[in-house]
Amino acid sequence: MHLHLASTCVVCSSCHSCEFKPRSLSIRCSTSLDTALQRVHRKRRRACTVSCSAATQDQLNMGADVNSTGSDEYNSHDTDFVVIGSGIGGLCCAAMLARYGYEVTVCESHYALGGAAHSFKVKGHHFDSGPSFFAGLSGEGNTSNPLKQVLNAIGEQVDCAIYDRWVTHTPEGSFATVCNGDRYADMVRSQGGETALKQWKQLEDKMRPLQQGAALFPAAALRSDPGVVLSMLRFGPKLALTGLQAPTLTAPFAKVVDQVVTDPWLRKFLDLECFVLSGMLAKDTICAEMAFMLMERNREGSTIDYPMGGTSSIVDALSRGIEKHGGKIMLRSHVEEILVEGGKANGVRIRPANPRKPPTLIKAHKGVISNASVWDTQTLLPNQDITPKQQQWSEEAKQTPQTGSFMHLHLGIDAQGLDPDLDCHHLVVNDWQDLEAAQNVCIISIPSVFDSSLAPAGKHTIHAYVAANEPYDIWQGLDKNSKEYKDLKAERAEPLWKALERVIPDIRKRAEVTLIGSPLTHEFWLRRNRGTYGAAISARNGSFPGPQTPIKGLYRCGDSCQPGIGVPAAAASGLITANTLAPIWSHIKMLDQIKM
Repeated sequence: MHLHLASTCVVCSSCHSCEFKPRSLSIRCSTSLDTALQRVHRKRRRACTVSCSAATQDQLNMGADVNSTGSDEYNSHDTDFVVIGSGIGGLCCAAMLARYGYEVTVCESHYALGGAAHSFKVKGHHFDSGPSFFAGLSGEGNTSNPLKQVLNAIGEQVDCAIYDRWVTHTPEGSFATVCNGDRYADMVRSQGGETALKQWKQLEDKMRPLQQGAALFPAAALRSDPGVVLSMLRFGPKLALTGLQAPTLTAPFAKVVDQVVTDPWLRKFLDLECFVLSGMLAKDTICAEMAFMLMERNREGSTIDYPMGGTSSIVDALSRGIEKHGGKIMLRSHVEEILVEGGKANGVRIRPANPRKPPTLIKAHKGVISNASVWDTQTLLPNQDITPKQQQWSEEAKQTPQTGSFMHLHLGIDAQGLDPDLDCHHLVVNDWQDLEAAQNVCIISIPSVFDSSLAPAGKHTIHAYVAANEPYDIWQGLDKNSKEYKDLKAERAEPLWKALERVIPDIRKRAEVTLIGSPLTHEFWLRRNRGTYGAAISARNGSFPGPQTPIKGLYRCGDSCQPGIGVPAAAASGLITANTLAPIWSHIKMLDQIKM
């Protein structure tokens, strides 16, 4: 295993400077990383140590488990497809392409797979860095969940804890929101009254044909080329229903809501549902996303799933699928340029781990697929070798509007005396008037209530965050070693502490491990432009683009393209891109094999 650290700190990344005074090493690493770190220690004859009680995510080695190699093992080579980035979309795309029989190489800049879904360990606490709410991952047979469709196709599964509720905390009080149609309706009545319930029932009636139309044509059958006609034919005459509903499914969710909902409380709650899913309100969120989410969550027998072992279990399952079908995964392999020749993308250049060595070149005979964001993808394109039309597209893509960024608070706490029936998920709304306001909506996950292996005995692991509503501008240009930066982190983390106090009143006294992540943390670790949650493409003004680009041989997947933001959408994007690149007959054979 090759580990290159340009900084003088073996815990910091190559672009970080250590912010600590040496104390005691408290990073729990995998065996392979331990060995590499010991080698660095011996070489430099120094020890860099970190105390987790004072640490922040900017200084921690997030994602220490390494199960694939850096760029030096494979060096320059040829492949069919190269995938830039290992977010859920990129891993799903690579896994499906490998299943279709193509040679695939995944290049990940980080030393942990998963993008926003990667995990890391500190003092025995296993932390998720991003999404923590999943539905439709458990069970056998057909599923409407795109991620589960990919897992089925590659012959992998994820063990899950199954539950059915989360707790919503509002200015008026707290209440359980249950993953069940009847109990969800009971919640609407108890919180909004009879008028809200009546209008919710009317909205359900309006949504039912949309949900049926969406369910008839699963993501596994989608592709972005004329072959989609053939993949659609297997669904027979019923497919006409999807065609009839298409204009509404691609419109803003508010277009349906406005037809029947006038109750102020219900309108605000539906806006909240949209914001948590897409980072936008009902007026901007595409109806198809809400139709799928409400169908998946409120149907009879529906459940919420938490992957045992954390979100890394999903990442591990997808990476196993890639490798068992012959794909390669390269960690610590930062793509610094997409190679374009004669207006066609034909490979990537990887920044060398050792600056004294030449860069690694990967020749992609069939195409390059970027799982990087729309903005970061453009920075990888050369200034030359692309046509004026392609250059114009690139400049326009850079102007894609963005949602806000994140604040993260990862905690390891003493769990002694806490309610053994503590709920895992909590949603805190501080003010109904402006749901998009900075730090207004906070999300809390306590996964160790399901999986005790995620925390030491007698402890809990907690991830609290604000998503899509933290402004980047107040952080821009700050020195991460400065007192100003540290003070701002403490200030901007305060709403997260207060949100947690609604769940565990003495949370501050219980905290033993405290990690604060800012938009700069998010920007660095995820290679995410301005640390954004994603593209703020309003369904009022247009739609997310498909996998193709004006540059021949360059494709995309992830939350910057169709269907949009969120784990199911990102998984669907990878699935659609892989299907598009595979022959239609291989695609149909795959659908037969997974019985869809």
